[in-house]
Amino acid sequence: MEFHEKLQELRKNRGLTQEELAEACDLSPGYISQLEGPNCFFCPSLKTLFVIGEVLNVPVSKLVDIEND
Repeated sequence: MEFHEKLQELRKNRGLTQEELAEACDLSPGYISQLEGPNCFFCPSLKTLFVIGEVLNVPVSKLVDIEND
């Protein structure tokens, strides 16, 4: 599952709108919309990932693919 799909699924599972997630993370709703878009070609900063993870109550590893070698 791609990052944008995970983010959207986790947000919806918590019953949050993009606007509510953005407000809780101190981000703009447009930024959350971009992150959830299938054509998003950038990754948020590590700090932003931690904030999103904290708000969604998940570890960063749940948001991004971390493969074990």
